[in-house]
Amino acid sequence: MRMMCVSRCRSVPSTEAAEASSKGKHNVKIGIGLPGHASWSDGRTLVEWARRAESRGFSTLSVSDRLAWPTPEPMVTLAAMAGATTRIRLLTSVLLAPLRANHALFAKAVATLDQLAGPDRLELGLAPGLRDDDFALSGVDYTTRGRQFDALLDRLAAIFASGDDPVGPRPATAGGPPLLFGGGSRAALRRIVTHGTGWIAGDATVHDVEDFMPQLDKAWSEAGRGGSPRIVASVMYALGPNATDAVSAAIEPYYAFAGEEYARYGVSIAYTSPEQIATAVDEFSRIGCDELIFMGNDPDPEQVDLLADVVGL
Repeated sequence: MRMMCVSRCRSVPSTEAAEASSKGKHNVKIGIGLPGHASWSDGRTLVEWARRAESRGFSTLSVSDRLAWPTPEPMVTLAAMAGATTRIRLLTSVLLAPLRANHALFAKAVATLDQLAGPDRLELGLAPGLRDDDFALSGVDYTTRGRQFDALLDRLAAIFASGDDPVGPRPATAGGPPLLFGGGSRAALRRIVTHGTGWIAGDATVHDVEDFMPQLDKAWSEAGRGGSPRIVASVMYALGPNATDAVSAAIEPYYAFAGEEYARYGVSIAYTSPEQIATAVDEFSRIGCDELIFMGNDPDPEQVDLLADVVGL
């Protein structure tokens, strides 16, 4: 997950919350993220999340990525989700791309997953990675991860653009699945306009997205890209009587590497009430966000239905 300087959206009374959800939901798509960073213990629970997410009408199912944490491996996880569903889009949010050091093998894995999912269901959110322990455990050089990332993207593009490259299979989606990039650096902007269809903002607030959008629009235009870049934001959530405890148990240890103050801050910006969630839908819709993904922090599949009820699915 990407660390950002964030601030909480204001709360609104419950009557306003229903109106906010109604206004926003037809403009911004609502996705849901698996609680892979939380204390799940049975992979079948995650499959049940996928089935419920599709049944309730969420636009996308996402999965996060870490090596030095018991999160499920994203490509394997989405392969299982592809088999358990038929319609919902599948997203890595975000994949630590430089850890996939064998670029041809990664292209094969992507194409295979795209075939299993079917055309136009898979989308890859990619980032260079923030924590050096993920790289130390993998034997990949942390200091050169940006160059490795660019080399992977070039190889991926070359394989998917060629009709006779020996690396196969061919992806089901023409040209391969679309790519979103995380981060707010100039390198992230370059990757978005060169290889991507848009930007994915992790642990984001409206303020974060509003701050970055002018830079992205400018870079997109200067690169001669048509249309507009896709904007996807993800936020943390839990609902129900134990929501606060759930986000504390999931987020505090996950962000402990950044210090106690940031870990507590990460808990404080998670959405734990219907009013906060409805406000988020309204506000992200207002600024032109294309999709808002609520990342789960409680492994109970009932969380899928609680969120769907709040956002009107």
